Amino acid sequence: MKTPEDHTRNPERPGPEAMTPPAQPRGWEHPGTRSEVTPIPFKRSPRHTIGVEWEVALIDPETRDLAPRAAEVIADVKANHPEIHLEREFLQNTVELVTGVCDSVPQIVAELGHDLAAVRESAGKLGLKLWGSGSHPFSDFRENPVSEKGSYNEIIERTRYWGSQMLIWGIHVHVGISHEDRVWPIINAMMTKFPHLLALTASSPGWDGIDTGYASNRTMLYQQLPTAGLPHQFSTWAEWEGYMHDQDISGVINHTGSMHFDIRPAPKWGTIEVRVSDATSNLRELAAVVALTHCLVVHYDRMIDRGEDLPILQPWHVEENKWRAARYGLEALVITSQATDERWVSEELSELADTLAPLAGEIGCAEELALIPEILERGAGYARQRRLFEKHGSWLPAVDATIAEMDELTPPTHGE
Repeated sequence: MKTPEDHTRNPERPGPEAMTPPAQPRGWEHPGTRSEVTPIPFKRSPRHTIGVEWEVALIDPETRDLAPRAAEVIADVKANHPEIHLEREFLQNTVELVTGVCDSVPQIVAELGHDLAAVRESAGKLGLKLWGSGSHPFSDFRENPVSEKGSYNEIIERTRYWGSQMLIWGIHVHVGISHEDRVWPIINAMMTKFPHLLALTASSPGWDGIDTGYASNRTMLYQQLPTAGLPHQFSTWAEWEGYMHDQDISGVINHTGSMHFDIRPAPKWGTIEVRVSDATSNLRELAAVVALTHCLVVHYDRMIDRGEDLPILQPWHVEENKWRAARYGLEALVITSQATDERWVSEELSELADTLAPLAGEIGCAEELALIPEILERGAGYARQRRLFEKHGSWLPAVDATIAEMDELTPPTHGE
């Protein structure tokens, strides 16, 4: 049997200097004709509307473990509050709260507050509590059943071991965009603030009973799915259409919603969907990150209006920043420029809160954006959970405290 070294020394095999390099692709330009690529219509939004999806889980207060009874809770809420939009999620322990199309962050928070109260009431009838975090610190992913839904079963069938570990929850923020040509420049600019959005909400330090050492283990887990992770840095909508065409032809996906990028276009709604953040334990911190997301998207869109170049980082810097925020959270040193300048993400967040304050006042989320310094002072969810775990040697006090935060950390009430 030949060893690899024997094979490379085969005199009949041409050396590298004799081999013709493959033709290089022409940037991101699709090699086929435009007629071969199916257009992806984008439902243009005339305003910077906003919508949020917040994933929360059900907890047995005796064991502090997850309870796979979301279908019962959702059915009870719908019977008593038909106006509330809830969705079953990947796991049977999860309820997803979905807002309507709103014009401001306070509207979002008010709607979620109303919906959360109904979910809490229905869960209480079953003796259950609500849990908001990026993951659960000790629940066994092998014991948590997947919801009965075709696409979820397909994910498990395809991804097997890694797919079965998706014991994770996040916040998805949609912001309306007026034209598809603006989508990818804004997404690329938003990727420069990936670590800011993640560090602020990171809340998944524990996994399978251990302290992972990460602020957001959810981030590390989710990118194991073949269609998840950082988006490619497309520069035009046509490049995105060509990419989706290839993914469809190759069988990677069967519809546009099958790409689970951290930030992605949502053509059906005419939005950019930002999926970076861990789920927060409370509405107060959710309000802060939704306000920051809304302000950033509007800020970058207005830069386009003024004819200004939007920021962009090299893909390897974006990848590194994602890892640093997942690992270190608010203690991360992040790359802020193409010249590889670095700053502490906490300093960046504090500066962003000040810089974006006038815009936040204009679009109605000044109070929510002003919560960022409070989170920096209190510590993000991962730090609060970790402190209790280190103090008690058990995750149970951390679970109890995180459950309590749903009631204790309430959002600003406008008009008071």
